[in-house]
Amino acid sequence: MKLASLFSGGKDSVLGLYKASAKHDVVCLITIESENKESYMFHTPNISLTQTQSEALDLPLIKVVTKGEKEKELAELKQAIQQAIDEYQIEGIVTGTVASTYQASRVQKICNELDIWCFNPLWQMDQIELLNDLIENKFEVYIAGVFAYPFGEEWLGKIIDKSMIGKLKQMQEELKINPAGEGGEIETFVTDCPAFKKKIIITKYSTEYDNYAGVFNIEETKLEEK
Repeated sequence: MKLASLFSGGKDSVLGLYKASAKHDVVCLITIESENKESYMFHTPNISLTQTQSEALDLPLIKVVTKGEKEKELAELKQAIQQAIDEYQIEGIVTGTVASTYQASRVQKICNELDIWCFNPLWQMDQIELLNDLIENKFEVYIAGVFAYPFGEEWLGKIIDKSMIGKLKQMQEELKINPAGEGGEIETFVTDCPAFKKKIIITKYSTEYDNYAGVFNIEETKLEEK
């Protein structure tokens, strides 16, 4: 089937796209850039760089900027999906939704209204298994934001590796955090994976952090041949 990827640039949306690409034809990306950092629906750190990721993936990008008003942003998402239907004849959407019933139910409702398929290849996946999947498939994933105790500033800009997964698993056992960030504890940014035709190199960045909340701001990048 021809699918569009609901794309944030974080690990879950890229892994969902990668898994869907094994059996389906992902023909475009859809990004909703929310100006509301507290959006219930959409990832926000470094969201403007989905344009760079679309170039790395060699896929066209439909991007809509929204104020992030709770129900209005859903209408804007529906318009973006309709645009993908009109321009690329998509038959479905692939998402990176893992555990959020709020997100999954709202995207499913839109797909039902537009009579297209909603594919959630990561749905209810074990979060440690998901993180290990990234390593096994050679994803390069940066921690782009932290938003909960006990994440300190030192986490920002770190690449997810086996050592980090071990720490996250320990934090899950001791503090009941969601190790893949499903409770909003962390956000991520993908610079490389098997689906990328080019690798993203971060050449300039800054961080901001206060009271267990911080963001790794990617300011400049370049694309490198693989």
